[in-house]
Amino acid sequence: MNAMFRGETGQASVELVALAPLIVAVLLAAAQLLAAGAARELADHSAEAAAVALLQGADPRQAAREAVPGWAGGRFHVRLEARRVHVRLRPRAFLPGLARMLEATGEADAGPVSSR
Repeated sequence: MNAMFRGETGQASVELVALAPLIVAVLLAAAQLLAAGAARELADHSAEAAAVALLQGADPRQAAREAVPGWAGGRFHVRLEARRVHVRLRPRAFLPGLARMLEATGEADAGPVSSR
């Protein structure tokens, strides 16, 4: 009976080594999806903060910048069209070029112009 299992010594280790790249790829893909989802939420939040700033007479670009964490500094763009705010945010990416594909957008409207 011992002779039957002699060839299988280390089989689990070999299988684990063979599956390690796949496990790492799945974990990286899951992390990238989480980063893209966070970027989407942050873009929406930032656009809403900018719209509120418009209503309060403050600087909407500054409000949008303050609404996102520091890592978004160079990955962030705010565009104003009258009282509508558009925010683009690129998440961090493990592969070059992937951030552009996962770019998130957020929009908010400050409503009609007050007649006061």
